Amino acid sequence: MPKVYEELIEFIARLSPQEVINFQPSAASRKRLETLLYRRREAQLTPEEEEELENYLVLEHLFRMAKAKAHELISL
Repeated sequence: MPKVYEELIEFIARLSPQEVINFQPSAASRKRLETLLYRRREAQLTPEEEEELENYLVLEHLFRMAKAKAHELISL
């Protein structure tokens, strides 16, 4: 039985496999992530920042899985 999120991963990967593979967060997003991670290490995150970081980490994990699926689709 497929995991509940696999349908979403498949959908993202099929939009344009090469674009999914090539996607990189903007410099501003990368900087924000660095700031959030630093603030977490220093135990300085607000509850809102903690939620933002957790949401990003979930989405980033799903996107990595979509990139892996896109690689599979291109190699078919």
